[in-house]
Amino acid sequence: MADVLLDNVSRVHPDGTVAVADLSLHVRHAELLAILGPSGCGKSTILRMIAGIEPVTSGTISIGGEDVTKVPPHLRDVAMVFEGNALYPHLTARANMRFGLDIRRLPEAEIDQRIGAESRVLGLGRLLDRLPKTLSAGQRQRVAVGRATVRVPRVFLLDEPLTHLDASERVRLRSELAQLQRGLGVTAIYVTHDQHQAMAAGDRVAVLRAGRLEQVATPMTLYQQPASMFVAGFVGDPAMSLLAGRLVTDADGAWIVLGDQRLRFPGTPSGRLRGGRDRAVVVGIRAEHVAVAGPDSELAATGRRLRSTAARVESLGYRALVHCPVDAPGADADAGPVPGYVVATVPPEQRPAVGAPVELEVDTGTLSFFDPASGEALWHGG
Repeated sequence: MADVLLDNVSRVHPDGTVAVADLSLHVRHAELLAILGPSGCGKSTILRMIAGIEPVTSGTISIGGEDVTKVPPHLRDVAMVFEGNALYPHLTARANMRFGLDIRRLPEAEIDQRIGAESRVLGLGRLLDRLPKTLSAGQRQRVAVGRATVRVPRVFLLDEPLTHLDASERVRLRSELAQLQRGLGVTAIYVTHDQHQAMAAGDRVAVLRAGRLEQVATPMTLYQQPASMFVAGFVGDPAMSLLAGRLVTDADGAWIVLGDQRLRFPGTPSGRLRGGRDRAVVVGIRAEHVAVAGPDSELAATGRRLRSTAARVESLGYRALVHCPVDAPGADADAGPVPGYVVATVPPEQRPAVGAPVELEVDTGTLSFFDPASGEALWHGG
């Protein structure tokens, strides 16, 4: 078993900068965990601490039940792939891949068998005798991955491995990485600032913000039930619309007040929304739960409509995104109040003209609610 356990781990740089603060995280055996967050949030620092190339200020790191906090890097049996592949330029692809195996003095037949197997999976068979300078960026990254996985380490660490590749190459290599990791049955930790990579590759995703863990969950749970405003605004393309509003209860039921408009709350406020006749909330709305209403929509009198205009229309081929301002302040986890917008998803042939008045149909049963002070989730529909 090669699970990885970080127990209350912190990393404080000599100048006092806190890179990682009180991080507790359990990566299960044979799991691919993606660590997602903006640049500078401490993602790569976590990998370097696990690899042993950056010291831990406090806390402990265990691999397979063994405390490796003070164990030298070469004794941890981890392999790391960096953003810039870091191949030896004077060695062929084959020599780069076998370098670590030669140091370990494995039998020649076993080395050839391992390199052959990894080369087939990564499509490197015809490239093994070429120098890195003659390879494309994607091919060099494949060699770097092969050099790490051919060792069959206990833990496989990936630090932004696909950043400099073009879109089609990223998708292809991402799929190959996941297939390779599952085939080897090794524990893998994949660091990225790209939510598409994290959500597609990870069995679970840990979202990091300023060195602190915001949430760790499956990709679907992160998307549908974000634990905070930060996660809600960071995960999703487009991001969840976050609007400052009020939840009001009167003789006519419960209502979500957004500026000079209101939506009917689905049912009766429950859980952390229970109690209080008028409370400030941040309302989260996903674009796929908003549509541009037709003139004879059945929702006209159901409390599920917002009036707006089409301020910006983005055509993405299979869908169009309509950005619509509303008379309610937006809410940003870091920037505070910003102009409020709701984004609607429509078929491309139904996209409105920019500047045209629109009425938005909101699936109120899928809304999310957050505490405006703490940013914590209060309630999720759907």
